[in-house]
Parts: sequence; structure tokens; C-alpha cells
Amino acid sequence: MEGGFGSDFGSDFGSGGGSGGKLDPGLIMEQVKVQIAVANAQELLQRMTDKCFRKCIGKPGGALDNSEQKCIAMCMDRYMDAWNTVSRAYNSRLQRERANM
Repeated sequence: MEGGFGSDFGSDFGSGGGSGGKLDPGLIMEQVKVQIAVANAQELLQRMTDKCFRKCIGKPGGALDNSEQKCIAMCMDRYMDAWNTVSRAYNSRLQRERANM
């Protein structure tokens, strides 16, 4: 895997400065959480783009007409509202389940 994940692992998750070459598990976990958040945001954007494009663009051309622009804006707003509602409900449920453990 030249130039891929394997070669970048050491530079991304380096020694952490003065730790004598030992990996800092807390730092690694934070970096993993950031990478997961970025991947989730990219997936959300890709799904929203795909769905709204299919819904709003009948015949792709060189530019979007006014109705297509409005449709895309409304579609993206509704998609984000729905995603936020589901996300809040999911997080609330996780918190309740953790409290009951």
C-alpha cells in the first residue's frame, strides 16, 4: 500500500512529542473520532446530493433553472431537518440507555 493508509499511519499517530516514542491512546481516540465525524459528514452530503439531484433535476444541462434551484434548496433543508431530528432522537435514546445500565 504505497502512499496509502499504511504509510501515513506513523506520521498521523506519531510519538506525541515527549512521550518517549509511546503512542498516546487518548490522542489516537480523538483523531479516530474526528475521522469518523468527517466520514459521516461526507456520507450525509453525498446521500443528500444524490437524493435531491434525483428529485429535482429532470434533464441535466449546463445550468440550473430557477425552479431547480428552489427545489434543491428546499430538498436540502428538509433532508437536514430530518437528519437532525433523527440524530437528536438517537442521541437521546443512547443517553437513556446508558443511564439505565
